[in-house]
Amino acid sequence: QVQLVESGGGLVQPGGSLRLSCAASGFTFSRYYMSWVRQAPGEGPEWVSSISPVGGYTRYADSVKGRFTISRDSSENMLYLQMNSLKPEDTALYYCARPLAGWGKDYDYRGQGTQVTVSS
Repeated sequence: QVQLVESGGGLVQPGGSLRLSCAASGFTFSRYYMSWVRQAPGEGPEWVSSISPVGGYTRYADSVKGRFTISRDSSENMLYLQMNSLKPEDTALYYCARPLAGWGKDYDYRGQGTQVTVSS
């Protein structure tokens, strides 16, 4: 069955960096667009970034553009999110998700998430 398992979250000071990882299994990872989505306490899900299955094409929410970088290693079935210049408003549960199709923001699978807290 499809599994998505995130890791790499934690507590970081404003201006700091974290690298999130998502290990995928149970499907042909190299054929799928993949996304990172976050959800802050009391808020709805917010799309963060997506990456194409080939060519490394990427898209980012305006709120993270220039600070976050999505990448993938399809040989290892891994998805990554490098987060730099973190702000308190980046505090959220971050999870990886598989879009139903292309660059869409409806998902058929998601992981349990990894908590990122940005605080001094």
